[in-house]
Amino acid sequence: MSDPRTTPSIFTRGAVDLSALRPSTPARPAAPSRPAAAPAAPAGNVPGAVPGPVPGNVPGVTPDVIIDVNEADFQSVLEQSLTTPILLDFWADWCEPCKKLSPVLEKLAVEYGGSWILGKVNVDLNPRLAQVFRVQGIPQVTALIGGQPVEGFSGVLSEAQVRQYVDAVLKAAGVSVAAPEDPRLDAADDALMGGDLDAAEAAYRKILAESPADAAAESGLAQVELYRRIAGVDPSTALAKADADPEDFEAQRLAADIEVLSGQAAEAYARLIALVKKTAGDDRDAVRKHLLSLFAVAGPDDPAVAGARRALASALF
Repeated sequence: MSDPRTTPSIFTRGAVDLSALRPSTPARPAAPSRPAAAPAAPAGNVPGAVPGPVPGNVPGVTPDVIIDVNEADFQSVLEQSLTTPILLDFWADWCEPCKKLSPVLEKLAVEYGGSWILGKVNVDLNPRLAQVFRVQGIPQVTALIGGQPVEGFSGVLSEAQVRQYVDAVLKAAGVSVAAPEDPRLDAADDALMGGDLDAAEAAYRKILAESPADAAAESGLAQVELYRRIAGVDPSTALAKADADPEDFEAQRLAADIEVLSGQAAEAYARLIALVKKTAGDDRDAVRKHLLSLFAVAGPDDPAVAGARRALASALF
């Protein structure tokens, strides 16, 4: 399977023929795909949910979030995917990589609070499902949207990569989900607001090591660097110095930092873009990198950043 991060056709539909799995008679009640230790509460209104312990034994999870899927009840699972995206996790007891991926999927299924359903498919108990979905190696994840499969991935991915795939599936399904709170970011932000820059930096770097594309952590780390640059600086003095000498390279950069912290980001960007036009070589590259660090403070969705990026590109080329 292709990597969902790079495959343009990730949401190409109809690649799998599901007609053989649509029974002509009503589906039989689902059977557990692993022995049940004790009866559990009835499984809400999710077709295909089974009694017994939740797969993976995730604390606090209801069968509405994680279900066992088998061949007999697959039609009801397809019907459920008409309204709620379903991610099928093809696994087996003997599969060691599955034991690494499944807990990540289960954790995210809980975190997203029912915006999608995790369907566990034991390939040993459901060989026909594995065949229909062309499972050549496990673990394999395939999503169902609107009763049709979309391309997934095989093998073990990091939590950040799986989260990216889940978000892409939800976007394709037209599901809007609020970003879940991240306690790691809360702790890092608390350290930043409390002035403990060393602790904040360590926390943000740890998040980025685990989730390299985390925009909030990138912004937090850029803020740490910004606060360090203006430590002990008198804002009015620094701005006056920069205004008095437009050719003072360091003064202009420091003035831009102060303007960002004063809520004048657009002015800061314009100041540094003007400096880019006046400089060359290493100085120009240093200004460019400084400006990019200020973009990171604001985050990629800031409209002022989008305009400044275009102006920077024009200044550079």
